[in-house]
Amino acid sequence: MTLKVDQDRLTNQIETMATYSDAPAPAVTRVLYSEQDMKARGYLKDLIREVGLSVREDALGNLFARWEGANPERSAVATGSHIDAIPHSGRYDGVVGVLGGLEAIRALKAAGFTPQRPVEIILFTAEEPTRFGVGCLGSRALSGTLSPEEVRALTDDEGKNPDEVRREVGFEGELEEVKLEKGHYHAFVELHIEQGPRLEQQNIPIGVVTNIAAPATLHVTLEGQGGHAGAVLMAERKDALTAGAALSLEVERAARESGSPDTVATVGIFDVHPRAVNSIPSRVFMSVDVRDVERSRRDEVMARIRRAAEDIAGERGVTVDLKTLNVDPPAVCASEVVEAVEVGAKNLSLKSMRMVSRAYHDTLFMSTICPVGMIFIPSKDGISHRPDEYSSPAEIEAGVQVLAETLMRLSS
Repeated sequence: MTLKVDQDRLTNQIETMATYSDAPAPAVTRVLYSEQDMKARGYLKDLIREVGLSVREDALGNLFARWEGANPERSAVATGSHIDAIPHSGRYDGVVGVLGGLEAIRALKAAGFTPQRPVEIILFTAEEPTRFGVGCLGSRALSGTLSPEEVRALTDDEGKNPDEVRREVGFEGELEEVKLEKGHYHAFVELHIEQGPRLEQQNIPIGVVTNIAAPATLHVTLEGQGGHAGAVLMAERKDALTAGAALSLEVERAARESGSPDTVATVGIFDVHPRAVNSIPSRVFMSVDVRDVERSRRDEVMARIRRAAEDIAGERGVTVDLKTLNVDPPAVCASEVVEAVEVGAKNLSLKSMRMVSRAYHDTLFMSTICPVGMIFIPSKDGISHRPDEYSSPAEIEAGVQVLAETLMRLSS
């Protein structure tokens, strides 16, 4: 069976999707439930209907496009990703997996393939944490990792929660109906740009993901004493910024000394109050992100950071408040999905390599529902979350071909 992917059509669709943005080209900004997000969703639904798939949306806005199989009662095989984009980012992150999934089904249909199992494309609501501070909002809710009560407790910068905002843009129903039961899908596979440099550096077109590193997020607030920068002597100071700076170095040290290169830790937010040139900082807020493919090692690094925060606060005479936002388990991709991807690449004479996903994706949470896998394609210079993020049409086409082959095997 010959599977033909229309590279020009897919490229044009990716370019069109990028026009739904609150930032001027080449940057893309598309935040959950914004006007541009809703327009992009409308464009996607038009494309889905052109292919002849049915569309369903849940209360949170997760979208499901279904191609019925010969045995519609059997559990479906799913693919998909997200289309929301952090401020001033690129046009490929997530979008390749959604539009690529649709193009894979076009190719399978054109080749005369009839799946035994239904095939679904999932558009996940808000993989990015931009609006409500939590990544993978849609897949967390689908998997039950985030309860309806926890969803309602989230707020954006205006103090609105997802429950009220989703109703404002037309998503009805109850959040309690979003969760899917374990085994709802036969398998799930996500096509994604690598967002790192390894595939490009080794000139390999297909990455076969075997593990997904798990994130943990810690919010730290340090409270000291403000005062005039000239009038308060050094010996009398309780400077929240210098305490935060010391903690930032401890975060870096904890990851470097974990014993594994798979451990990474980042202080991504460092907000200072009152942020005046002649005022001693009285308060600092920090976000700490720790990731690893091994949960116990990741958790020990988190514990070390918490201990360091308490020690530094005591030494410097400031108070510290620590809040754990999430501690997610890593995912191991299912052998049957990994093998299906590898066989697909081999049949297309495409070199592939097994690799770990350092970034986390909706697949991480889908792994609690069904067997999962991921297909990576190269990212130019390893760049992502920037306007110059780029994967070539040929690289995307190769990924879609492998995805189509994988869906064919898993749905047969």
